Amino acid sequence: MNGKLTWNRLSHWKPMLTAVMLFIFLQSGATPLVSANRNLHTPTSTREEAIAYIQTLSIPEASDYWPNVKPEAFMNNILLNVNDRFSMYPGIGTYFCGYGALSYLLLQDDPLGYVKFMTTLYRNGKATLGTQLITPSTIIRKTAGTLKYKGLLDIRPAEQMLYLSLADHFKGYLNILNRKYDAGDENRFWASVNYAKFNRMLRKTLKYNIHARGSDLQQPAVGNVYDYISDKMKNGTVALYLNNRILHKKKHERIKLGLPTHFVILENISRTEDHITLVFWDYGGKTLLQVKPAFLHKIIFGITVCIKNENA
Repeated sequence: MNGKLTWNRLSHWKPMLTAVMLFIFLQSGATPLVSANRNLHTPTSTREEAIAYIQTLSIPEASDYWPNVKPEAFMNNILLNVNDRFSMYPGIGTYFCGYGALSYLLLQDDPLGYVKFMTTLYRNGKATLGTQLITPSTIIRKTAGTLKYKGLLDIRPAEQMLYLSLADHFKGYLNILNRKYDAGDENRFWASVNYAKFNRMLRKTLKYNIHARGSDLQQPAVGNVYDYISDKMKNGTVALYLNNRILHKKKHERIKLGLPTHFVILENISRTEDHITLVFWDYGGKTLLQVKPAFLHKIIFGITVCIKNENA
């Protein structure tokens, strides 16, 4: 199976509602929007470079390492993610959000590196990311491309490959009792990511200096959370470790379980007298969340600041 990847095989449109809501909010008296200052460093590569590289590639032959990942679907998935890093989708009901956040950061800073890593992983069954040689086990390679009932993740085999491979490679204390993949483990502690593991993954795979405050059990002692995050966003990209039981509830002030389970990448933050508004990557798109200051402190358990290491 050969042939160049064509552009008209993919189209990806994101709804404009979030942008309109944010604009109206900002016009109503909010403090100036604070966004991650990505101009402080030069990206390792650009989206244009990644797309140009993809255009030089032929659709690869079917891989003996990944028998259930079809080459054309794999390449389409790669192109989708390079064109729109917000499209990274960890899947419904899985524990993949930490790996999705890592993938988002990789696509933000080094999309060409992402493409080269993924195509090498597909062709050779292993590939190096940062300082780590990712060598997924046989069961992982057979499982990628077969996950079902995970929403859009069902039709994104490259993302299945990446998330399963990262979960197979990196382990934390939550994974101690379940270290070998069995069917359905993407929904269980085998795939879970605690806060220390998340920061360790970023340090070992991405060209960032990582500064983290927080834990799995207590909110970070940083004083005013809004002021702390706003200040850190001037220097780099901020990932938040959240109790996400409130993210899809109407009554935001009620939390039954006060533990964090979710990672998001913060895009911008602003404040009025009564509310704080955040916009962040979360499950295949931008999410807008408006909460009271005290409640923001209640749901944040970790604040990770990613600053580009220019010497890496």
